[in-house]
Amino acid sequence: MTANKKFPKLGTKVWWNGEMIPAESATLHVSAHSLHYGLGVFEGIRAYKQKDGGLGIFRGFDHMRRFVDSCRISGLPTPYSTEELLEACKSTVRESGFEACYLRPIGFLDAGPLGVAFDANTHPFTIAILSMDWGKYLGADAANQGAKIKISSFTRHHPNIAMTKAKLTGNYINSVMAKVEAKQMGFDEGILLDPEGYVAEGSGENLFVVKRGKVITPSVESVLEGITRDTVIQILSDMGVSYQERRMSRDELYAADEVFFSGTAAEITPIAEIDFRKIGDGRPGKLTQEISKRFFSIVTGENSERKAWIDRV
Repeated sequence: MTANKKFPKLGTKVWWNGEMIPAESATLHVSAHSLHYGLGVFEGIRAYKQKDGGLGIFRGFDHMRRFVDSCRISGLPTPYSTEELLEACKSTVRESGFEACYLRPIGFLDAGPLGVAFDANTHPFTIAILSMDWGKYLGADAANQGAKIKISSFTRHHPNIAMTKAKLTGNYINSVMAKVEAKQMGFDEGILLDPEGYVAEGSGENLFVVKRGKVITPSVESVLEGITRDTVIQILSDMGVSYQERRMSRDELYAADEVFFSGTAAEITPIAEIDFRKIGDGRPGKLTQEISKRFFSIVTGENSERKAWIDRV
């Protein structure tokens, strides 16, 4: 059975510890430490078709630098530099068979002793990069008309419980719970509050609020500092729009003029409704639409001023 028949959205090849192998061969053993205890690192990256017809990875270096930082934070070893991992991403895109794709670099502890502790010097550690065809993360309706969101009953991690500045696989357990809860209740996504009850982020997205022409985004004490989040902040600066990073309460969301998500998978997704309350007039706001327009002009290479963010394949 071929990779495409078994995994219809996956590219045919996977980068696996320095080699390109068939996707169906990219497997792990049932005794893999990370499978049992959840300690692994990963990234989400998109490669976009460029205006000139080529392919470009959006902010690939920044993503792989964070990948390496996540390894350091978690004590996981990596024999590869940021530059080498970026080249591995490019190779994966070339072998993907897609005109545009989503990349998932992941590092995990492979087969070995089942004790909780691991020895970074001797325990097998695998880095793999797969590609897949992944469209609008929250769906086309949410992207075009605005997503319907609920405040989750699950809480974002405390910084001293989980390393919130590392993109760790185990950190996403409460994100999974929040997302499943939201979907089962008929919403597109959930928003998690931090341990003190302030707005944190979506299950896999950062959050921005627009109120009277000003933009607010939650401060970064307990949230992952997203690369798309940073991109939005740079776009706001280009537009001359003031923004503020601070704590915000959930009722500020209800009274906002506009709210939107940012993230590699979500890109720029407007939010039309939170907890059955319309945000603004319940449609994507003008500022959100302008930010989205500028975002896509950057990732597709149309904006030449931001060409340094595009790693050509």
